[in-house]
Amino acid sequence: MISYKKSLSILNKNKIKISNESVISENSLNRVSAENVYSKYNYPSGNNSAFDGYAIKSSETNKASKNKKIKFKILRTIAAGQNPNTKNEKFSCVEIMTGAILPKQFNTIIPIESSKFVNLNNKKYLLIEKKIKKNEHVRFLGSDYKKNQLIISKGELINSSHILAFKTLGLKKVLVKRKPNILFYSTGNELSNNVNIKNWMVRNSNNFYLKSLSNNFLFNYFYGGILRDNNEKKLFNSIKKNFHSKFDIIVTSGAVSAGKFDFVPNVVKKFKPNAIFKGVKIRPGKPILFCNYKNKNKSFFGLPGNPISSAACFRFFVFPYLQKILDLKLEKPFFATLKNNFEKKKNFTRFVKAKLILNKNSKLTVEILKGQESFRIKSFVDGNVWAVLKDGKSSYKKGDQIECYYSTFLNKF
Repeated sequence: MISYKKSLSILNKNKIKISNESVISENSLNRVSAENVYSKYNYPSGNNSAFDGYAIKSSETNKASKNKKIKFKILRTIAAGQNPNTKNEKFSCVEIMTGAILPKQFNTIIPIESSKFVNLNNKKYLLIEKKIKKNEHVRFLGSDYKKNQLIISKGELINSSHILAFKTLGLKKVLVKRKPNILFYSTGNELSNNVNIKNWMVRNSNNFYLKSLSNNFLFNYFYGGILRDNNEKKLFNSIKKNFHSKFDIIVTSGAVSAGKFDFVPNVVKKFKPNAIFKGVKIRPGKPILFCNYKNKNKSFFGLPGNPISSAACFRFFVFPYLQKILDLKLEKPFFATLKNNFEKKKNFTRFVKAKLILNKNSKLTVEILKGQESFRIKSFVDGNVWAVLKDGKSSYKKGDQIECYYSTFLNKF
């Protein structure tokens, strides 16, 4: 068996190539940007009003005072979306609504609640009795985004905030990484898709867990069904067929260890992968299998069958691999203070089910939960993070700083 660090190194050196594609910007949620994206326009597109009020030329108020009030003729009302062009008259103003473009001759706004008026000859005038500073309550052209300013960098995950920016700034399409296609097989005679089962059977849950991860995130998921024990021929034919298909990665769950019915390793070796590892010094999930077929631009992952082992291996092997092949900026762990003692084998990396807590002092603490066995799912439901305890250390004490990752990827992004 190799170390977890070594296995990640092998994954990094054996990336498959994923092409780019152009998508409509509003459909780009949770896609990886394949290039730096820049604004095509200034935003705001012109100087505009931050308040409902009156736009004037500040220099015309220089001599205004309580004793020398100046009247400004109200030329028109400008609403947001209206052409701002207005005739230029001395000591004039316009009523202006929030978001409306400021006519060129005016440079400051008096909010409506601060405005005073006088009526002369049945006409309403704005009355100014003090000097008004230039650029009051004005939103300036390009003050939010300037033309050619960066919106999102290559390798970033597009979220809803980016889509708001894309649509505001007039981006119709964006270039993203194509979603990899993952074909998944369950294995084992014990598996059943039925709700009511005999006590020697097991409900087929790994398929649905992995499928749920694909919803709105990173990859397209396809289910190939259940491969029964000793069904080497079906897996062999599937791999052979899919070397010429749309699938980029084949994933199986179960039949990867060293038991009588663990047929997966024998099958994948027949296709002569250029890179392979089987067995990593981790818990749960040490029978993890990886193969890369460079000349076919395909990869294969064999996950263990136990639900938590399968979930852990997808989280810490398949997901980092997806990050790499999509050129996604790599996820970084965060650290929390350990709440309870824990012991593990020194030479193994442990992925432990844990609960992240914000204590009364606003500090992050992490509790390693009871029930760490790979068949136990309650602790997985009760937890919200994986605590990663690296090899080289066996005893972890209360107060230690522990490396943590969110249980699911969308929590992070």
